[in-house]
Amino acid sequence: MNAIIISAVLGVIMMFSGIFLKKNSSIAALAILGIIVLLASTMLEMSGYRFFEIDTHGMLNFEVFGLLFNCVVFAATLALFLLNAKDIAAIGSNPGEYFALIFFVLCGIAIASSFSTLLMLFIGIEIISIPLYILTGSDKRNLRSNEAALKYLLMGAFSTGLMLLGIAFLYGASEKGTFVIDQLALGKAAASPLMITGLLLLTSALAFKVSAAPFHFWAPDVYDGAPTPITSFMATVVKGGAFIAFIRLFGDAFGDIKPQWQIFIALLAAATLLIGNVTAVFQQSVKRMLAYSSVAHMGFMLFSLLTLNTLAREGIILYIAAYCVATIGLFAIVAKMKDYSFEGFNGLATHYPKLALVATVFLLSLAGIPLTGGFLGKYYMIASVIQNGHFLWLVILSLVCAAISVYYYFRVIQAMYFKEGPGQQLETGSGFTGWLIVLALIVILLGIFPQWLIDRLYIIYL
Repeated sequence: MNAIIISAVLGVIMMFSGIFLKKNSSIAALAILGIIVLLASTMLEMSGYRFFEIDTHGMLNFEVFGLLFNCVVFAATLALFLLNAKDIAAIGSNPGEYFALIFFVLCGIAIASSFSTLLMLFIGIEIISIPLYILTGSDKRNLRSNEAALKYLLMGAFSTGLMLLGIAFLYGASEKGTFVIDQLALGKAAASPLMITGLLLLTSALAFKVSAAPFHFWAPDVYDGAPTPITSFMATVVKGGAFIAFIRLFGDAFGDIKPQWQIFIALLAAATLLIGNVTAVFQQSVKRMLAYSSVAHMGFMLFSLLTLNTLAREGIILYIAAYCVATIGLFAIVAKMKDYSFEGFNGLATHYPKLALVATVFLLSLAGIPLTGGFLGKYYMIASVIQNGHFLWLVILSLVCAAISVYYYFRVIQAMYFKEGPGQQLETGSGFTGWLIVLALIVILLGIFPQWLIDRLYIIYL
């Protein structure tokens, strides 16, 4: 509850910050302070300190899993602000409003990680989505940003219709006529056609939100057209928030009828892995390549939804943490560049050796190379499927796709270290490089000491 209330209040404060603060740097500093307060309040709630005692009538349920996930995404947002706060403030003439929209999205994520009814799921997803339509088109002088916002709005409205239709079907299929997710398929060994129809519609809508294939077609154009800091936020924090809602819905509501929907999720994961990785190979823009690679990573995350076992529960927290840190770090570097093509990275190691080194660490993590958090994240996802024992063909496909991903990630490393180029003039201060080094160390520490994060799931607070 701390996160929901405080993020909403911070959003309102940031809306009016432009009246009292005239410098963009002051507004950015206030946003950084706000996200620190939000992160600290969520950590305190994990320790049992809840500032607000509000009776939600069972519509929200705050568990350690959801609270730990909130801590991860709030920490990722803090990293984004530390690296790109000035870039966010420089997008347009109303920087306070951009930060306000981001805090409202975080409020929606806090709801999506703790909902107990389909109505709160809908509210959480829409609070996440609506500010993003505005943020995507926030660079009003850029036609590509305007086009991306329009495409995202139209496709998002369509997916919202599917979600509402799916909720209506599930309500009609439940014996008690309820929206409470714990009672939707309570005690059922077999689902009715009405319930399966509602489940497929709701799955399709959520698959759109997390850009899982074949519902991913909007993502590359939207990610490419949106301002780079907003793309970074959408590809990491937002995607993780929608995915946790996915897991919470299926784990709590439809765990008893898992055999009837597992094959659909398996096919969804396979298509996402294959389309995301193969399409990323042919991209000439690093920003667009990262957009398709984010689709591919969603394929691995879907493994946790497929199995819903202990390894999946532990692994998805680690995977999202490692993925967010590495992707935010890479997008922060891309945001400083004028040329997003692979050729734009030629000779970066010569002109900016520290930036090239941290970018290499991030790329190795995304590729799943050992001693990085990305490697262990993929290991947990694959191990959860092996433990399940029914989809070994999916394990083989994932290993092939992981090998494919090495190719396009290493193209960037090759450009930085083994190709000559004039080099771009990047406006980077010592603080920017220092924070990138911190993120690179976090990626490595997650690969060496993953239990530090995973053990937080099992600490019982008094």
